[in-house]
Amino acid sequence: MKILHSKFNSLFIIGLALLLGACSSKTMVESDLDIAGAPDWVNKGTQFLNDRGGRLFHGVGEAPKVGSNSLQKSTADNRARTEVARIFSSFMDAVSTDYTSAASSGGSGVSEQALSQQIKSVTKVNLSGVKIIARWKDKKTNIIYSLAELDLEKVKGTVNTTKNMNSDLKRYISSNSANIFDKMSTGE
Repeated sequence: MKILHSKFNSLFIIGLALLLGACSSKTMVESDLDIAGAPDWVNKGTQFLNDRGGRLFHGVGEAPKVGSNSLQKSTADNRARTEVARIFSSFMDAVSTDYTSAASSGGSGVSEQALSQQIKSVTKVNLSGVKIIARWKDKKTNIIYSLAELDLEKVKGTVNTTKNMNSDLKRYISSNSANIFDKMSTGE
């Protein structure tokens, strides 16, 4: 009976440890498209990239063979820009949420509607600065891939020169955007 009870306790502890380990681990998603011969950026796709090149928003777009080569490149470029817009928008949502939390505890007088309008304005201005920095054509499928990039430092510079923005929001973005970016790039 004691042996059975001891085995039960051991199994219970092992099961509990496995359950707790499963709850605390991050979900791992394979992002490699595994296209042979493709540059790393094609296989990794759209992402927040924090490396020696800076804090970058990278968007990858693709276009199948359509009409002309020029139209195909333009389609891939526009899709890459759209991907940057998508992740930049989620970044600005996080900035807005964090700022609203900080402002409500600090008593800042900016309304939610004014904040929303200022965030939209900053987003629109910054997205006009997205650059296409690479293209790659898959010789097997004739699909063209484009890589668009927006640098967080450029975003901060644009914010600092914006005239119709609340000065507290400008300071908040300047001071906190790197930390928010880092959290988003690591999935925290």
